[in-house]
Amino acid sequence: MAAGSCVPQAPRLSDAIAAVRHFNRFYTGKIGVLRHGLLDSQFSLTEVRVLYEIAHRQHALAAEIANELALDPGYLSRLLRGFASRKLVDKVPHVSDRRQNLLALTGKGAQVFAALDSRQNQEVACMLASLRPGDLERLLKALRSIEGILSSQPRDPYRQYLLRAHRPGDMGWVVARHGQIYFQEYGYDERFEALVADIVANFIRHFDCKREHCWMAEREGENVGCVFLVKSSERVAKLRLLLVEPSARGLGIGRQLIADCMLFARQAGYKKVTLWTQSELHAARHLYKEAGFELVKRARHQSWGRRDLVAEVWDRKL
Repeated sequence: MAAGSCVPQAPRLSDAIAAVRHFNRFYTGKIGVLRHGLLDSQFSLTEVRVLYEIAHRQHALAAEIANELALDPGYLSRLLRGFASRKLVDKVPHVSDRRQNLLALTGKGAQVFAALDSRQNQEVACMLASLRPGDLERLLKALRSIEGILSSQPRDPYRQYLLRAHRPGDMGWVVARHGQIYFQEYGYDERFEALVADIVANFIRHFDCKREHCWMAEREGENVGCVFLVKSSERVAKLRLLLVEPSARGLGIGRQLIADCMLFARQAGYKKVTLWTQSELHAARHLYKEAGFELVKRARHQSWGRRDLVAEVWDRKL
């Protein structure tokens, strides 16, 4: 090669190492992982990550979590014993292999994890709040590039979603997808879509950020779910418009949307959360019951082109 050539040279390994370590120091300081307890809690970063794995895996096995997180099996066993002693994690028999036990969060564990997860979402939201839309898009593309370059295995499909607050354009998606999905799955006509449009329009017109919130679930850059918490009275909030796209069901999105709703409601000072649903929405009803809601009222009605509907009211005290 001729002297003075301007052909770019590949970075030296030592320079690359220094750059990666510099970024690690910057980002760990930025998100506070060096504090004694992550998110000002009693849990370490490793403990929170293990709870995350248990919460988001359909079949959580200790050996798989140890392998995924590169943890010593003995160390993981000690963590799990500590969780069990605090009644955060329990073992349940594997359906197809009785020789193995699956790990599952207890009711208390689910509440503790939901609080930690929501707090982490809030801290990241605060960090991103000052970014301009263009910078935010650049950041997200860079994160996806880093993950793709450094990952030797395909990403776990059960963790490819995030929850965020609503932004312009989301309300149109909420109305359209409710109209399309409920027509395809339950035969509700366009009058149901009009009802959803009225709900979201009222939410936007009278939005109270201190006592109301909308969560959007996003997966690979596309909206895949939503839920709203709105003020019904000073003491009562209403959970509305829970939806998860068919392609994203089974990933724990609906459960996490409800958990974030309940945490927000408690922090906002509500004493009860209520919701209105239909008896045939079996998957949603299961999630409501799992989250501690109780059925308090049923009434037959004819709506949206259907003559055989049964409306239900579910409540949960906080």
